[in-house]
Order: sequence, then structure tokens, then C-alpha cells
Amino acid sequence: MRRTANANPGAEVTMLHFTNARLIDPETGTDAPGSLTVAEGMIAARDGTAPQGARVIDCSGKCLAPGIVDIGVKVGEPGERHRESFRSAGLAAAAGGVTTIICRPDTSPAIDTPEVLEFVTRRAREASPVRIRHMAALTKARQGQEMTEIGFLLDAGAIAFTDADAVGTNTKSLARAYTYARSLGALIVGHPQEPGLSKGAAVTSGKFASLRGLPGVHPMAERMGFDRDMALVEMTGVAYHADQVTTARTLPALERAKANGLNVTAGVSIHHLTLNELDVGDYRTFFKLTPPLRSEDDRIAMVQAVAEGLIDIICSMHTPADEESKRLPFEEAASGAVALETFLPAAMALYHAGAMDLPGLWRAMALNPARRLGLPQGRLAIGAPADLVLFDPDAPFVLDRSSLRSKSKNTPFDGRRMEGKVWATFVAGEQVFGHEG
Repeated sequence: MRRTANANPGAEVTMLHFTNARLIDPETGTDAPGSLTVAEGMIAARDGTAPQGARVIDCSGKCLAPGIVDIGVKVGEPGERHRESFRSAGLAAAAGGVTTIICRPDTSPAIDTPEVLEFVTRRAREASPVRIRHMAALTKARQGQEMTEIGFLLDAGAIAFTDADAVGTNTKSLARAYTYARSLGALIVGHPQEPGLSKGAAVTSGKFASLRGLPGVHPMAERMGFDRDMALVEMTGVAYHADQVTTARTLPALERAKANGLNVTAGVSIHHLTLNELDVGDYRTFFKLTPPLRSEDDRIAMVQAVAEGLIDIICSMHTPADEESKRLPFEEAASGAVALETFLPAAMALYHAGAMDLPGLWRAMALNPARRLGLPQGRLAIGAPADLVLFDPDAPFVLDRSSLRSKSKNTPFDGRRMEGKVWATFVAGEQVFGHEG
């Protein structure tokens, strides 16, 4: 990335002009050379000449795309700041090309009152270089019994409602909460899983789980949980997003729900698109996730579902865990992996394998999540916010987890050869990350 000096060096820069860029536009589905002009934090023009006084950035043929919008990020504030703070999460996101973080409410305490939501919103605004929005808990303390003050939480800035992986069993309470959310136009984010079958499971059941002597959960548990949620959606008419669909058995039910006109979308984590159950190997706890990694057949089915648009969104499902909680026997170790900084290079594995093109990937990683949440990001259209990532999809590197900006280092990609480097990240036209070297 090369910069050209301003025409008026003493003037404050209010405009940027990206030239010699490879524009990745998920809205039009195009991947083509071009230029982009940014003024006052918005995209002002495309494929024009540099305005007088603009700071010119020569992209040297690198890709320029909308910043990633990541649904379902766990940050440790409040209660577990030692695992991840808004500052460390924001720095990791900026280095990974993520310009909007959508945080989960599974904190300690849970984000289940307007007061807690206002606190974390203020902390995030003060500490993070990227945009952060919060989901609020659907039920108090995420216990699935009494619904939260959804209207007040919406007024306080909640962007969606979820109990994360605490799957409720009181269907009557859930139906009441879904009905109330529908009346207020709120989005529900569900975790499709049958809690009884999945309780205590560490891996997906099958031959591998049996050989390793690990407690497993049958893939049908996801399908059963999804079917229950779809019945509630059909009954209440609420807008619903499945945070992670990871098994081929769930896809026909998802397809039927969409065909029947239900207001339903689905996501999948980047780990479930790029790893499978065999990666657990000899009890490697950094590969312990919720839901657990699936079979290779399931992984391939998820990749195809994203490419075809049946699964709408790819997310990082960033879940920091400290060393003490991971260096335990596999069954006892904490679930989850950090992924804000590895999201983009992991996604490039799908691109290099020919499974998806770059506009298709950015449709799932930026445009679709922004649309589902009613945000203006995820686009390269004139008038859209200038939240951008400049990256080289072919740049190779070996990941060293100690270099990650997240406070926790629990990544399954440690020591892996990867491709795809972020060179610069911009939020509202302001550079929040620049690659060194």
C-alpha cells in the first residue's frame, strides 16, 4: 500500500482516494479493478479521479472490500475482562478486517437490563477502534424462564435478543418472549440444539468419538432444536436467526422454513467450514467448540449451503478462553476459540479451494449480516459508510498464536500455514489498522 502526499500538506485530510484497487462488491457480485473515493466517513464516488486535496492510497492491486460484520462475538466485559476486553477485541478485529462486532450477552452478569447494556455500550465506545453493537439476553440471567424488558433494551440500543448457548426448555416462556419480540419488531437469535441430548457432550457422536472415549452428541440434536424453534417462529411470526447450523440433517428443515415464508436466516462459524471432527486428534482442546466439530461430509454440506445462499451468514463465533480453562482433560476443558484475527485468512482457504468466490464470501461475511441487523454497512455503494478492509488474499504466513492481539490465545490455527493478510482497515474513513512490514 503506497500513499501519495496531500496537495495541501498543512490541511486536515477529510477525503481518501483508493486507486489501483481490486474492488470486491458483494452487492453487485463483482470482483474488478477500480477506485474509490471517501469523504466525511462515507463512500462518495467510484471509479473517478482523485479529488483535490485527497489523500491518495495506491492499493497496488490488492483487494478492497467492505469491512466484515461479525455476529456473535464474546467479549469478557463485564466479569471476565482477563479473557478479553473491548480494547483487545477491537484491536484484534481491526487487524482481522472486522469493522463491526456484534457482541453476545453471555457475560457475567448477563446483559439483561438496560443499565448493564448502557454500561457495556459506553465502555465499548471508549475502548474499541471498531464499531461494537450488543445483543441483549432474551430471558433474565439467560435462564429461559422470565423474559427481559425487551422494549427498554431496544430503546437502550440492543440490536437483537439471544440467550446464546443457554437453550431454554420452558417452551411457554419462550413463546411469550417470541410473541412480545414480534410485536416490537425485534430479532431473535437462537442456538439450535436439543439441550437434553447435548448436555455434557464434548464431540459429535460416531466412530471417532467412540475410539477416543469421549461423550458425544448426535447430529440430530441440532435438527430437533431447530425444528422446535421453527414451530415457535411459525406460531409467533417473529424474525429469527439461527446462530449456527452445522449439520446436513438441519438443511432440509431450513430450506422448508424459508420456502414457507418464515422470517428465518441461518449462520455458521468459520471453524465449522474449515475444520472437521478429526482435527481434535489426540484430545487437542483448542478444537473443542460449541457445537462440536462435525464430520467431513457435514463440513462440505455447510460450505455448499453457504455458496448456494441457503445459509446466509458466516461468523467467527469468537470465544476467548484463558490457558487454565483449556489445559484440562478434553471433557472438562472450556469450549470455544478466538477468531477475530483469523476469520479472514481462514475464509481465504475456501476461496483458494474454489468453493466460493470473494464477492460470495463477502456477501456472507459483511452484506448479509448487516442487512439482517438493519445496518448500513457491508456495501461499496455510494453513500454507504466507509468501513473498509484492504487485503491480499494470496499473502502466505504461518500463524503464531502468541502474536494475536486477543488477550486469550485459544486458536485452532496455531502453527498453520495460511493465506490472506489484512493490510489496512478503515472505520468511517479513519484508518484503525495498518500492516507493518
